[in-house]
Amino acid sequence: MSGTTSVVSGEAKTVQDTADASPLFRPARLGALRLPNRLVMAPMTRNRAGATGIPEPIMATYYAQRASAGLIIAEAATPNAVGATYPNIPAIYDDTHVAGWRRVTEAVRDAGGQMFLQLQHGGRVGHPETSGHHPVAPSPVPLPDTVFTPSGHQEAVVPEEMTVEQIEATVADFAAAARRAVDAGFAGVEVHSANGYLLHQFLSGATNLRTDGYGGSVDRRIRFTVEVVRAVAEAIGPDRVGVRIAPGVTANGMREDDVEAVYPALVGELRDLGLAYLHVVFADPDSALFRTLRAAWPGTLIANPALPWPGPLPADGGRGAGERLLAAGADLIALGRSFLANPDLVARMRAGAPLNPIRDAHLMYVGGETGYTDYPTLV
Repeated sequence: MSGTTSVVSGEAKTVQDTADASPLFRPARLGALRLPNRLVMAPMTRNRAGATGIPEPIMATYYAQRASAGLIIAEAATPNAVGATYPNIPAIYDDTHVAGWRRVTEAVRDAGGQMFLQLQHGGRVGHPETSGHHPVAPSPVPLPDTVFTPSGHQEAVVPEEMTVEQIEATVADFAAAARRAVDAGFAGVEVHSANGYLLHQFLSGATNLRTDGYGGSVDRRIRFTVEVVRAVAEAIGPDRVGVRIAPGVTANGMREDDVEAVYPALVGELRDLGLAYLHVVFADPDSALFRTLRAAWPGTLIANPALPWPGPLPADGGRGAGERLLAAGADLIALGRSFLANPDLVARMRAGAPLNPIRDAHLMYVGGETGYTDYPTLV
């Protein structure tokens, strides 16, 4: 085992490289991609895009700093204007967005990294002051909370129930966004069907009260997600497409009473499409549902460990939790806040070096380099 010399907080010390002791640092394959390690930078909203959704140059710096991740999944980008959630989130529905993202992917590629882009429609998580449009959703069930807008937090509005024509147009928007993402230099896209946004809203019987072909029974509630994923796979090739799910996660006022029925059914519909991966949020290796999904999914499974939230991360940044998930059958491990605070997270974990603590939570979203590109690296 080789030693690595580093300086942490001004103190020189030698730490033992433990790469060969952990499967996290072994290479992997993801479709046509060769990943140098099994650590994935999870998509995290950071609100550093311009007001019209164009990625700013500082975003290229941020992602390039973290290019040592086996794979970066860039933060959620909206496939159309009505799908915007919060101020200063990126988009991917016109040529200006493609040009902005291309600067990001080129910077990451030059730094030796590779990227997917997450595609996200907010559904009821949005506000006319932010997007210029009234939010739409499977049913007129409002978010039971405030929504952050350019003028601060406001009460959520009751969304408009989507017509079948709007559903079909949204499916087409996702496919077009995927093509633009590839044009912008991404290796692929992740369809976001988690965390309380539009696709997740269709999956839940609490937010989807429809009585047509998109609501009611489980097979109808999963239909929209399946149609989006199929359209995206047809647009850019299934080996460029991942899907993110969050069974039972209560973010954005979600409630799911039948996860044991919904998610095996969804995975059953997607399993034969030849997709790049399935990404499970807050995965628990001891959960019967996790074991069921792992057994049902024939391809790569990315697991995002259930680390404390809110509250501080464990001192190892999630390394131990990730190793337990790999032992339980996951192929890759997605970490969010650990990558946020540690541009060189892979090097720190390999060396057993201390991790940077996350600064005040509001710095995640306020814009500018503070709390974004100014976290220190090992010297």
